[in-house]
Amino acid sequence: MTHQTLLSVKSLSRHYRSQIAVNDLSFTINKGEVLGFLGPNGAGKSTTMKMLSGNLAPTYGEIIINGHDLLSDPEQAKQHIGYLAEQPPLYKELTVKEFLIFCANINNVEKAKVKLAVDSAIHRCGLSEVTQRLIANLSKGYQQRVGIAQAIIHSPAVVILDEPTSGLDPIQIREIRQLIRDIAREHSVILSTHILPEVQMLCDRVQIINQGQLIFSDHISALDEKMQSSCVLVSFLSPPDLSRLNNISAVSHAESIGNNQFRLHYAPDDDPLEEIVSQAVSNKWQLRELTPERHSLEDVFMKMIQDEQAN
Repeated sequence: MTHQTLLSVKSLSRHYRSQIAVNDLSFTINKGEVLGFLGPNGAGKSTTMKMLSGNLAPTYGEIIINGHDLLSDPEQAKQHIGYLAEQPPLYKELTVKEFLIFCANINNVEKAKVKLAVDSAIHRCGLSEVTQRLIANLSKGYQQRVGIAQAIIHSPAVVILDEPTSGLDPIQIREIRQLIRDIAREHSVILSTHILPEVQMLCDRVQIINQGQLIFSDHISALDEKMQSSCVLVSFLSPPDLSRLNNISAVSHAESIGNNQFRLHYAPDDDPLEEIVSQAVSNKWQLRELTPERHSLEDVFMKMIQDEQAN
């Protein structure tokens, strides 16, 4: 299957005098993909999003949007970008419909197609019941929907969403996530977020940025592999000495955590569970618990950040 590359970034950098906010980023996104862009606060996510959307000029680098160079041919390239900033720039004195008509016009939607484009965005973003209401009177969740609607109104190739669920309540977050899934069927999406479960739920590929540099770029399955268990919790009615648990061949390190419970560490390729059970039975340790511990995405994320800072 051939993948159509809709966005290509090469050696993207942004300097503020002596400070390097983004340093030498290179990546691509293909049609139909959702790319998660992760990083701690101050890592360079929003700076990158602003450069990709044409709102901030890079110090160095190249950005190609659907075959158009954003730096040398910005007018053509920007027609293929939809952008939702972290704080959506909404004209709150307008009604939803008035604002979306305005957005269609400034995005050069043909006059004969403006009504169709507006109606489609309203339908896709679940705004049918609020089209005549002033944006100022809408809830934060509905205002976010309006922000997404303006980003897709001209059917761009690439939709860039910067923290789209920030400040929303749990019900609104669920609704916006479903909306992003729907959008991804017809557009490529770049999702910048600090909410790690959002990445697992929505993204095909993940990139992690720290101090302006990419420290991880791979499919979500590779991130899932890093979350696989490499330790197991065990407890016994008649526990052995710690030294005996350390002597189990696949166990790299055993630690007591109290109440006859132990955490046994092992290399990801070595599975000690069968031997633990066998030893427990033959030595009458009376095994009561055997629970593989799965790393959370937060654990993996923090370890990557710490490893990068240590280098």
